[in-house]
Amino acid sequence: MPMQPHEIEALLRETFPDAVIEVGGNDGVHMSAMITDESFRGKNRVQQQRAVYAALKGKMDGPNGDLHALALTTKVPE
Repeated sequence: MPMQPHEIEALLRETFPDAVIEVGGNDGVHMSAMITDESFRGKNRVQQQRAVYAALKGKMDGPNGDLHALALTTKVPE
């Protein structure tokens, strides 16, 4: 079942409660997210993205995942 932006944001918000989170996309399958959070400080891009994928709790896992593609941008607050 396709995911709506508010559903993705809610999952991310559980792990990143103080983050600035912007989720876009309108087909429920190919989405984008930009997450700015202090927890990314000192982590490389791969570590940051792994943290985000973990927060999605398996929604992107395999061909049967609810979310097919997520264009992901992670940032540290300035």
